Amino acid sequence: MIVPVFSYLLLACSGSPAPAKDTISEGKPVVYNSLKSGEKNYYANAIKPLYEKQLVKTGFNGAILVAKNGEIVFEDYRGMINFATQEPITSSSTFHVASVSKTFTAMTILRLMEQGRLELNDPVEKYLPTFPYRGITLQLLLSHRSGLPKYDQLMAGTRSYTTRRKNRRGRWVKQTVYVKDPVSVTGLSTNNDVLRFLAGTRPAPESQPNRRYSYNNTNFALLALVVEKITGQTFPQYMKDSVFTPLGMKDTYVFSMKDTGNYIPSYTPGKKPYPLEKLDCIYGDKNVYSTVRDLLAWDKALYQGEFVSIATQELAYEPLSNETRGKKNYGLGWHLYVDPPNPTIVYHNGWWHGNNAVFRRIIGDTATIIILGNKFNSNIWHAGKMSSVFTDSEVPDTDEE
Repeated sequence: MIVPVFSYLLLACSGSPAPAKDTISEGKPVVYNSLKSGEKNYYANAIKPLYEKQLVKTGFNGAILVAKNGEIVFEDYRGMINFATQEPITSSSTFHVASVSKTFTAMTILRLMEQGRLELNDPVEKYLPTFPYRGITLQLLLSHRSGLPKYDQLMAGTRSYTTRRKNRRGRWVKQTVYVKDPVSVTGLSTNNDVLRFLAGTRPAPESQPNRRYSYNNTNFALLALVVEKITGQTFPQYMKDSVFTPLGMKDTYVFSMKDTGNYIPSYTPGKKPYPLEKLDCIYGDKNVYSTVRDLLAWDKALYQGEFVSIATQELAYEPLSNETRGKKNYGLGWHLYVDPPNPTIVYHNGWWHGNNAVFRRIIGDTATIIILGNKFNSNIWHAGKMSSVFTDSEVPDTDEE
């Protein structure tokens, strides 16, 4: 049942609200203008049919929240958080937000930079002495330009080797090939196990550092270890004490080894639960559990510069994968959809087992779309159609993590 945050009365006035000024680009925190009731109703009536068609009719099991100027204009909860106990999803139900977790890791690194505790061009081995690869900086981890091998493939039983082949122009080029191998890592693994695996086996990198963009969970698992090294706290504890609690995110936490006894599975489209698996305790790249309302608090803290400055955020939203053609790009821990003169879309999606998530921020219009699900549904990623409510143009789907 849709939460009665608003009514679905038709607008007394005609037309859509005037577009917001792109205040974040001025380098100052956003000052929200309160929405009028007619504006709230406009957005609600525009979003509802899209939500019904795109998600409800495709078996959506999860939570959705859409906000404008920091105010909720649409919110709904459907299905069960636990099919075994038949516990329904509510506003306090926590979901594994998967790779949306990277936004927290990235901004935490940038906050430590603001505090003078690290530099983005610091080499990884400055903080992790056993790290076996050279020429890789913290910024290359943040921007997925490290060229590192992917732990979630290799530790799951995939071996890599480098060979040579001729490209279309007849030139010999190097190519990394992955093949199945007997699984050498058993039991629940931690971030330190990832570092030990890289140091002990030194698998071939995918490319030289800063050669190209390649989305890679290894980067952010290592960044979580850097946070631990600098702060002297475990990543879950530091995030609770220094991020979640100060920002009022009371239902948000980082899942780790100590939480395995309370693991609640996610589900296949057929409602089959995913068991706890060996890579499920590695964090930084994933493993933040949160709610749509807590993610709205995160969104507000960013708009208002409460966690990191607006200037630092602008650094994070600078496109860095420019060798890839098209409007999709990546900054420091954020996907970007850049299509001037339309407002830039700053977003991250997520997937892990049956969980998939969308955290999409149309910063020029101070509008945010948050969708979390625990029964896999690829339609969750197709939030582009909902963005059109704010941009007056349909943004293509962004289904990458």
